[in-house]
Amino acid sequence: MKQNKGNLPKIIGAILFVLALFFFSVQIGYLFLSVKYQFMYIDDRLFYIINIFFIICLLFAIGYLLRLSKKFKLLMTGLGMIFIIGHLVMLVVSNQEIKNINSLSPDWQHILSIKNNLETGKAVYYRSDYSILAQPKEALPHKITGNFKTKWLANDIAAVTYETKDKTIQQFIGTYGDRGRGRSYYEVGAEIHGEWRSENTKILSDTKGISVTVNHDTELFKWDNIEQFGTLAIVLKRNNEAVWTLSLNENFEIYTDASKPNTGNISLYKATMKKNEPVILDYKGSH
Repeated sequence: MKQNKGNLPKIIGAILFVLALFFFSVQIGYLFLSVKYQFMYIDDRLFYIINIFFIICLLFAIGYLLRLSKKFKLLMTGLGMIFIIGHLVMLVVSNQEIKNINSLSPDWQHILSIKNNLETGKAVYYRSDYSILAQPKEALPHKITGNFKTKWLANDIAAVTYETKDKTIQQFIGTYGDRGRGRSYYEVGAEIHGEWRSENTKILSDTKGISVTVNHDTELFKWDNIEQFGTLAIVLKRNNEAVWTLSLNENFEIYTDASKPNTGNISLYKATMKKNEPVILDYKGSH
């Protein structure tokens, strides 16, 4: 029994040393991938956080595995604290330069990642197909200078509403799937052709564009004022400002056979910085 207790510190030390090697390997792999393939962490602060975990595990592992003098332990602890404090400072400073906008999908399968340069206002959307690693996919068309909010309209559709320098409201939609059953690309507006209704809302998609009726007030958005994101959502604009987002719900199915009507619901989400929820609409027929 005493022998087992005597081995416990070594076991703990070995585990901590393995963890330190793991964090070190992650950082080396990240540096290689970032240089060669432009991979980045979904949040820049992860680089400093992983380094902090590495040094904590390494210090405790050495303390458990090696018999060190009190003087040497104090020296190691001091150096470790300097390293950790330095990284905490850099973590805070980095977030003041690049604002990381991250949001996990309701089913934990996708991570929305946007990096906003606070000095220039330029924001870049990163596609997180590799867990905590992501690659830059596209720059947001408008610079973020005010507040922003994120709303998941489905498990694979994230709407980011934000304010710009000219005081307009814009929406960017991150999409992570499709409803095409094998079709690589399709026009969302064409696939929702016809009339859709909820209690106080009506959507009509036809050759003129998409009209939105809310509480008897109707507005027509012509096709040149409609922007598509991926294959799951479109943003309706007025004077180059986002007004609504229309998205395909998860139960929406697009069939390759044109004679077979699409099934499922769509959602209408207002572009506003106020708290709001999407409206779900049912298909009522073609016109």
